[in-house]
Amino acid sequence: MTVNAKSSVWSVTLVSGVMALALSVEGCGGKTEGGGGVSPQAMADGLFIVLSADRATYATDVVNRLQDKEKVIKADEHYQDTKALPLPAQMFRMGSERAQKAGATFTYSLLSPWPLNKQTAPKTDVEKEGLKSVTETGKNFYKEETLGGKKYYTAIYPDKAVTEACATCHNAHPDTPKKDFKLNDVMGGVVIRIPI
Repeated sequence: MTVNAKSSVWSVTLVSGVMALALSVEGCGGKTEGGGGVSPQAMADGLFIVLSADRATYATDVVNRLQDKEKVIKADEHYQDTKALPLPAQMFRMGSERAQKAGATFTYSLLSPWPLNKQTAPKTDVEKEGLKSVTETGKNFYKEETLGGKKYYTAIYPDKAVTEACATCHNAHPDTPKKDFKLNDVMGGVVIRIPI
């Protein structure tokens, strides 16, 4: 199977899983009504499993293999100009943008207390509290928040360096505020926000 075919399978799997979860969500704050739905926490946890699996697969089986092992093509943040692979964080953001265009009611993003790009810094109080928690404890963080008059269930998960290339790239970046990441270190968090 080619990389494009694998991407299509992963995308279909993600969309199918998300749609099934989204259609069955009831209640709020981790509780369900009537016993037939999926709680926002269960939905967020399920989304994270799929998102992190896709991200880790791209980082290890595509970027690490093609860039570091086989030295066929590089990954570069200016990938369109340099005819390179997008970085794993860029692939993650592109997937999120595509999900929003497809009508997803939830959002997901990759944020860090040590952002290479200022747009990926935490902005809300819950994002700041959650990123502090996941980077210090390595454990998931859950909290409700109100933004723009709407209530959300916000889940933040530790985002770890799954390959040496992740840590090396961040440590060497000219805009990095932190230069000592190692394999499996928490580098930030995946933020999933579900309206309730």
